[in-house]
Amino acid sequence: MIVESQHQAERHTLISPDCTICKDCLLELFDPQDRRYHYPFINCTNCGPRFTIIQDIPYDRANTTMASFQMCPDCQQEYRDPSNRRFHAQPDACARCGPQVSFSTHPAILRQSSTTDSIEQAAAQLAQGAVLALKGLGGYHLACNALDEGAVQRLRQRKQREAKPFALMVATLEVAQQFCQISAEEATLLQSHRRPIVLLRQYPEAQVAPGVAPGHQTLGIMLPYTPLHYVLFEKCRRLFDARQPVILVMTSGNRSDEPIAYQDEDARERLGPISDGMLAHNREIFIRCDDSIVRQTTAGPQILRRSRGYVPEPLNLPWSISTPILACGAQLKNTFCLAKERQAFVSHHIGDLENLETLLAFKAGIAHFQRIFDITPQVVVHDLHPDYLSTHYALELDLPLIGVQHHHAHIASVMIEHGLTEPVIGVAADGSGYGPDGAIWGGEILVADLCTFQRRFHLTYMPLPGGEQAIRQPWRMAGAYLYAAYGTDFERLTIPFTQQMKRTAWKTLEQMIERKLNCPATSSLGRLCDAVAALLGLRSEVQYEGQAAIELEQLAATNPTIAHPYPFELLAQTGEIDVLPMIRTIVDDLSHKMPVAQIAQRFHLTIAHLLANACNEVREQSGLQKVALSGGIFQNRLIVEELVRILHTQSFAVYLNQKVPANDGGLSLGQLAIAAAQLRGEKAVLHT
Repeated sequence: MIVESQHQAERHTLISPDCTICKDCLLELFDPQDRRYHYPFINCTNCGPRFTIIQDIPYDRANTTMASFQMCPDCQQEYRDPSNRRFHAQPDACARCGPQVSFSTHPAILRQSSTTDSIEQAAAQLAQGAVLALKGLGGYHLACNALDEGAVQRLRQRKQREAKPFALMVATLEVAQQFCQISAEEATLLQSHRRPIVLLRQYPEAQVAPGVAPGHQTLGIMLPYTPLHYVLFEKCRRLFDARQPVILVMTSGNRSDEPIAYQDEDARERLGPISDGMLAHNREIFIRCDDSIVRQTTAGPQILRRSRGYVPEPLNLPWSISTPILACGAQLKNTFCLAKERQAFVSHHIGDLENLETLLAFKAGIAHFQRIFDITPQVVVHDLHPDYLSTHYALELDLPLIGVQHHHAHIASVMIEHGLTEPVIGVAADGSGYGPDGAIWGGEILVADLCTFQRRFHLTYMPLPGGEQAIRQPWRMAGAYLYAAYGTDFERLTIPFTQQMKRTAWKTLEQMIERKLNCPATSSLGRLCDAVAALLGLRSEVQYEGQAAIELEQLAATNPTIAHPYPFELLAQTGEIDVLPMIRTIVDDLSHKMPVAQIAQRFHLTIAHLLANACNEVREQSGLQKVALSGGIFQNRLIVEELVRILHTQSFAVYLNQKVPANDGGLSLGQLAIAAAQLRGEKAVLHT
């Protein structure tokens, strides 16, 4: 008989992330003589679903969503044989006893296939231009032929996703190399067992539909990671146009701003109006988990979204903590983090806490992590922003509270990754974070350790006209910077921005700025990027967070010549970084019809130089040599690579996030590190 795990003995067993199908299973999958030939749920102890199917611990089949599938005699024999690689593989199954796929479509829309093979039916519909919902490991994808512009546009319209790029999937590295430049390091990331989406520079002549990544010079590509994906691509190769490679859009199965669908009934309700058909299966997903996103830079790999393939792998702390802690993260790109002893468990990507569905996913995720890792937090950590839903959640718990400043948490996330406990120079740059003075921070040079921080430099405060509305409409920030640089005379500037600006709307904003009505002060570098993007005519309104800054970076990367930075001023006495000299010079360049790509590149170089100069000033004052960089701005490849290059030439030791995102997805780890350090040193300010 099979001996079941002892409950208490397994409380500390670590749970593996969901990883790609292994080489042995892949060989069996395509071996016509193997009993699992083309079985889309083949797995062994080296691969297959783990995190997304576990309901409780210990990790036995009865505590997974495979509990309803009774093993056949052949599978039971493998499961019991210590010499077999499926020995105690909890998801072990075959076509006789395991999960099955099913395909359904709308008969009035698409031609039906004569085959009864569900995956072949799905491939046939994709070949016709269909948009399909596909059930994967951690949720549903929406898929279509990425070479078919009509299919891509239908997906965009139905998903209500106007501009944000779609992720793609190809069968092999060789196919990816037909569309993108791929370095050896990027090839390693693509083919790793984690199978993330990798951001790659696409060839100008790449034949993907223009609607896949409008305005971008990069594509997000991943390789198949489930046996179902591999079988689907084999069917597609036989049914698609043989003259073209098979490349599929494989984007999250949701409507814009909603969490990914993972339960079948919910998927039918939410994805039915978007898709023409659904390739599903009857293995339940217990916890949703989006695809991870990574990128390779000259400074090393960066994780932009840490989820499937990485979670729930723990991160080690430099010391053991005696008090279990829950850190609730931020509002956007939310993750939470639980820790006990020497291990921190950063959650999968939850998303933006801006609707009920995502908030419920956040709460359910916390409860699940507490259960499977046997962590009962005794302290809860939150961001200082009073309106974050993650903060509200923390305040609702009957636990002692520690509030952590947003940008201090960013820097701490880098420090804890690299085991740094001594003070560092911290450069925290992003779109927004609540400052202790009530302003919106986002362009900060700090001296920080894991307990405390001091602010040494910041971008000069600017008004944010209309508050949140200025984030959605970057032209407002452009107007605010021009108003600060020129006063009311800026309206007479002979540049495209002022000639196209709506004067009536600006007059209202001008009065708001003068009267300080709904114009909170901000030092945000993200808002400065927005302002310059609007000045250059790239984007007056955005459809998604960071769009203007991303398009500005994409434009700068197209400049063929080497530019030089714009002027700026460090005001050591006040700790301000004045960028108005740069704004005035940009206006001069626009007046002289300088190519906007060159202006964009000069802007990026300027940001790198001003941050490096500020670090030098702090080093002269403090003697510190180590610099930690974090915040959403450090997703900008041009800024990261140039700033790291400059700092290295100036003999700084530079540290960046590599295990968690530099954006707010890594914030929960930083919050936890600060709380743990404060509790360890008895410096925490606890309140209830």
